[in-house]
Amino acid sequence: MPRVTELAHDAVRGVVQPGDWVIDATVGNGHDMLFLAGLIGPAGRVFGFDIQATALDATRARCGSYSNVTLIHAGHQHLVDHLPAEASGRVRAVMFNLGYLPGGDKTVITHSASTLTGLTQAVDVLAPGGVITVIVYPGHAGGDVEAATVLRFAANLPRDFSITNVVPGKTTSPAPELVVIQKQSAQLKSCLPISH
Repeated sequence: MPRVTELAHDAVRGVVQPGDWVIDATVGNGHDMLFLAGLIGPAGRVFGFDIQATALDATRARCGSYSNVTLIHAGHQHLVDHLPAEASGRVRAVMFNLGYLPGGDKTVITHSASTLTGLTQAVDVLAPGGVITVIVYPGHAGGDVEAATVLRFAANLPRDFSITNVVPGKTTSPAPELVVIQKQSAQLKSCLPISH
C-alpha cells in the first residue's frame, strides 16, 4: 500500500489545477509546500502555516525558487486571520500533516483544539469540489485523541461533503491514517482516486 503522504498528494492532484489557491496548514519540512507550489504553477498561490520558525526556514530553503509561496508564522487555527479576503470559497485544497516536526522537538505537537479550529476554518474557505487532506498519527502521545477528534469532525460535516478514511493494514503499532474531506459541487462528482 502506498504511504499516506502519497495518497494525500493523489487526492489533491485529482482536484487542483494550475492557477488555483491552496493551503499547507502545517508546513513542517516543506515537502507538501513544494508539491503544492509545483502543482499550481506561477499563476496560483500557496499559503503555508507553521508555529515553528525552524519549519518555516526549512520550507523557505526547499521552496525558495517559487514566487507563488507565502509562508506565515502562525498555527493553523489562525488560517482566516492571515488569508486575503478573496480566499474565501476559492481555496481548492488544504493539507494538514499533524503531529510533530520530523527531526525537530517532539514535545511540540499539534493539539485537538487548535486542529479542530483549523479544520473548521479550512471548510469555510474551501471551494466547491475542493479537498482537505488530514494525516493523523494515533501512535504518538496525544495523537490518538487528535485522530479521534478529526474523525468525529469529519463524520459531523453536512451531506455535501464526502469523507474517505484510509487506515493502513495491521502493524505492530498504530500507523498514520489519512482522512480526506471533499466538498461536493453540482457539476463535480468525487475525484478521490483512493480506496480503502
